[in-house]
Amino acid sequence: MSRRKTNTGIPGLSFSWKRALGITQAKQKFARETGIPTSRAGVERKIGNMILKALFGKR
Repeated sequence: MSRRKTNTGIPGLSFSWKRALGITQAKQKFARETGIPTSRAGVERKIGNMILKALFGKR
């Protein structure tokens, strides 16, 4: 089995250019303020809940 290589060459340390530029933080802030998730899974979950509530109403 081959080991997965990190992008810095140092085991246990990785670098994210999105995090370094502040993109991750901006997405998190947007999601918190608007209530709209920025991940695909989050959007699908939110839409699914909206459809179920429309069909069956709140309990």
